[in-house]
Amino acid sequence: MTERVAMEEYYIVKLENGSTVEVRSPAELGLKLHDRCVFKRDYYTDMGCVVRKIDTLTPLPNNAETPLVQRIAAAEDLAEAEANIPRAQNAMITARCLVEQLKLEMKLLNAHYTLDGKLVVIQFSADGRVDFRELVKELSHALCTRIELRQIGVRDETAIYGGIGVCGQPLCCARFLKEFNSINVKMAKEQDLSLTPGTISGACGRLKCCLKFEYEGYLELEKGMPRKGEWCDTPQGKGRISDRNLLVRKVTVQLENGSAATFKCDEITVVRPPKKNNNNNPKNSK
Repeated sequence: MTERVAMEEYYIVKLENGSTVEVRSPAELGLKLHDRCVFKRDYYTDMGCVVRKIDTLTPLPNNAETPLVQRIAAAEDLAEAEANIPRAQNAMITARCLVEQLKLEMKLLNAHYTLDGKLVVIQFSADGRVDFRELVKELSHALCTRIELRQIGVRDETAIYGGIGVCGQPLCCARFLKEFNSINVKMAKEQDLSLTPGTISGACGRLKCCLKFEYEGYLELEKGMPRKGEWCDTPQGKGRISDRNLLVRKVTVQLENGSAATFKCDEITVVRPPKKNNNNNPKNSK
C-alpha cells in the first residue's frame, strides 16, 4: 500500500501592516481569495488575508521553512486581531517617543502585533543605515515582548499605502509585484517616453516599475519600426518621422510641405535623407 502524499497549495498573504508573506497550505483547506487565515511562522502565530495564489515559492534564506497555514480564521481569531490594533497604536506612540529621545533619523511607518502577541514588528524608512540597537532594547523593556525593527525602501512604503497610477489602475507594487528589480532611463527611451520626471516617475518618486516589466514587450514591438528622425516616402510625399506609436504601429511624419500626417508602418518606406545643396562648394563655381 503506497503512502498518501499530502498536497499543498501556495499563496501570498497580506498582513494588517501591509507587508506580504508567502505561505503553504494543505490543499484540503480550500483557501480562496480574500480568506483570512492563521499561519505558523518560526516561534509565533499570525493572521493575514489571501491576496493571490501562486505556483511556486521563493526560496527563503538559511533554508528557513515557509510558513504553514493552520486554519481559516475563526471568530475568536478575528476578535484577537481586532484587539491587537489599539495595542499596535500604543506601541507606535511609545516608539516615536523613544526615537525622539534617542535622536534617531528614521521615519516610523507602522507597528504590527502578531496574532499571539509574541512579536511586535515595526516598519520604518530612513535615508541610510540606522543603529537601532538601543531602541530595540528600550522597546522590549517598555512593551514586554519581542521586537523586530524592519527598514524598508520608498517603493515598499508606497506598496503598503497603495494608490492609483496615472494609468487608472491600482499601483503595481501594491497589486502584484513581488520584488523590485533594477530600472534605468534607457528603458524609458526604448519605449519612446518623454524623459520628464512627471512622465517616468511613479508615486514613490522613483522610476515607474512598469518600465521594467513592459520593457521586453516594447522591444518586440519596436522590431521593424522606423526610428524618429528617419526620412521616408509616404502616400503624401517625402517627409521626416517626428513621432511614432509602437502599440498601434503608426508614425507621424513631418512632410516637406510643412504639414504633418500619420501613417501605418507598412504605408511608408524609409529612404536616405535628401542631399543638401552646397552652393559654397568650389566645384560648383565657374
